Amino acid sequence: MIRGGFARLHTALRRSWPHHGGMRYLVPQSARQSKACSTLESRWFSLTGSRSISSTALGEVVSSEQLGVTQPKVHSGIPIANADERKVSILWSPQSWSRFHNIWLRDHCRCPDCFHPITMQRLVNTFEIPPDIKPIHVQGTTEGLEVVWPGLNTETHSSVYPWDWLQANAYDQPLHTTPDRKVIWGSKIEKSPPSVTYTEVMDDGGKGLYEWLVNIDKFGFCFVSGVPATPEATEELCQRIGFIRESQYGKIWEITADLSMGDTAYTTMALGAHTDNTYFTDPTGIQVFHILSHTEGSGGASLIVDGFYVAGLMKELYPKFHELLSRVPIPAHAAGEPYALYTPSPPAMYPPLRYHPNTGELIQVRWNNDDRSVMNHLAPDEVEEWYEAIRIWNTLLKKPESEYWVQLSPGTVLATNNHRVLHGRSAFDGKRRLCGAYIGIDEYRSKLAVLKEKFEDTVGYGWSKRSGGGTRSVWSRDL
Repeated sequence: MIRGGFARLHTALRRSWPHHGGMRYLVPQSARQSKACSTLESRWFSLTGSRSISSTALGEVVSSEQLGVTQPKVHSGIPIANADERKVSILWSPQSWSRFHNIWLRDHCRCPDCFHPITMQRLVNTFEIPPDIKPIHVQGTTEGLEVVWPGLNTETHSSVYPWDWLQANAYDQPLHTTPDRKVIWGSKIEKSPPSVTYTEVMDDGGKGLYEWLVNIDKFGFCFVSGVPATPEATEELCQRIGFIRESQYGKIWEITADLSMGDTAYTTMALGAHTDNTYFTDPTGIQVFHILSHTEGSGGASLIVDGFYVAGLMKELYPKFHELLSRVPIPAHAAGEPYALYTPSPPAMYPPLRYHPNTGELIQVRWNNDDRSVMNHLAPDEVEEWYEAIRIWNTLLKKPESEYWVQLSPGTVLATNNHRVLHGRSAFDGKRRLCGAYIGIDEYRSKLAVLKEKFEDTVGYGWSKRSGGGTRSVWSRDL
């Protein structure tokens, strides 16, 4: 028996005409749409838009009258569930609803028979689920949506889906509300840059490490003060995040102006704002820089620029050229060493600005004009426009409002998100010794997620009370 239904909400909803085999649309009398608004001037910029349910986003549901079932007693705060031949519909409020395909729900059962509670891996055989599977029984409870299915290897199979989990993973209509906000910054960040101490980061409790990684996630960079000025201490600091990514420059690389490696970083020349590893298919995620010493000279100030800030400016001021940089890929190479020749795979497939295909969120800035290869894939009518686009991009990068200059000294480490923040330096003289390392973006995101589980109040979803206080649940986010 299918329990639940939308009929109890006749006071809030109006009926429309019958449609398709006696089914009908249920149309809210009114619906409000909200938009997350922010400005570059405020330095707060929502990277994904909030989604609200529109009154025109209608779907077919089966009423409880049509199914011939009795209305259950209304439970305060429990969403209303109903089902048809293909989907289970959930009414969260008069203006908010979601639908989940039967096969999707059965495939996402997280009971111990379907999802291993220790390995956190799927056990259900997706390909044994009948494509036309229909629930035997659907009911809303305080724990979540209860569904009884025809069994695959038994007579029946029971599933419970926490309400918050369903809301977070709704795809029809999407209910993702407030996205994570990142602080988009310009030169004024120098007044209060994010910083933690070496002692805090190295503490076994992990709270200082978590603050460091959250700052990198939020701002795209963070300083660590009080670090012993040695490669060994720098390596230990990096290992607090995870495995260090070895490259052609080594594991912990040391840079002096001796051209010991075939890269302009090993000179005294100024370096414009750029990201590293544009010649890799997967550029490093986190970069760590530590000045160990600088004697008998001056200069060598460090430059960082928020690529998300500059991309936002370009999108607002020059949308046509922004579109070019979001679409036209740029080939790159690293060929300064006779034993190595790096190019991305496949070549010329990555534009400077990469946006998420579903959310429209800017997820990566990839720019180093010094490592650019031949642009032989431009359409003839785009050549001049493309050069104008990168000229504007370069101008915006070099605007005083975009640049944050800082003179690093021994003991202060700078960590940047190489997928967002560009870095450079001024020319210098004297003997300058710098060490650093690369850390993969997946290593960083994994450590951040683990620490978030530990320090956030809840990890899973509130309705189920299945997780929190550092306990990972089968309903935890990202699983």
